[in-house]
Amino acid sequence: ETGGGEGVEVLKNEPYEKEGEKGQYTHKIYHLQSKVPSFVRMLAPASALNIHEKAWNNEYMKDNFLIKIETWHKPDMGHLENVHGLDAETWKKVDVVYIDIADRTQVEPKDYKPEEDPCRYKSVKTGRGPLGKDWKKELHAKKDCPHMCAYKLVTVKFKWWGLQNKVENFIQKQEKRLFTNFHRQLFCWIDKWIDLNMEDIRRMEEETRRELDEMRVKDPVKGMVALED
Repeated sequence: ETGGGEGVEVLKNEPYEKEGEKGQYTHKIYHLQSKVPSFVRMLAPASALNIHEKAWNNEYMKDNFLIKIETWHKPDMGHLENVHGLDAETWKKVDVVYIDIADRTQVEPKDYKPEEDPCRYKSVKTGRGPLGKDWKKELHAKKDCPHMCAYKLVTVKFKWWGLQNKVENFIQKQEKRLFTNFHRQLFCWIDKWIDLNMEDIRRMEEETRRELDEMRVKDPVKGMVALED
């Protein structure tokens, strides 16, 4: 979804270790001009539509705009509550949304691609798929089959009088849309990544960074665009 001056620009991608925790630090810029609804484009200057993923702070609005995504991956079927350890008052405000990658009704018609439908895909290398309506129950019953749930906590802050609720709600809906599409793709791309090691992944990340830079400059605008209410 990168092209026409829009899409993802990767500035940093490097390992980190802090307080005994190891991971991968990335700093990306999302150029989102056509990815936001028209009412935002009319009111916001162009610089406000370049979102920095480094803590997800938008530089134009300083501390008035924040998108923070925190993820825990757990070896379960998504039944744990408050895995991010929020305090009771904050947890009361959380809206828990369940994503089922095999549920076609959770996919926007404009986003649907038959080749990225877990209900139609069959992995050659692993034998997984297609997924039926009871795939989660069937998977849970297979005690020897590894499985994992991604718990994502999305925090959105947009302090702009007259737009705050509308923009915050829009962003939350778009994050769910992105997570749904991405994890459907991830399942249908199993045969492309199942044999990769970390060295392969780091090499591919660097290749992807270079390709994104070139696509953003040379290719036309593509991919998901904002859906107007």
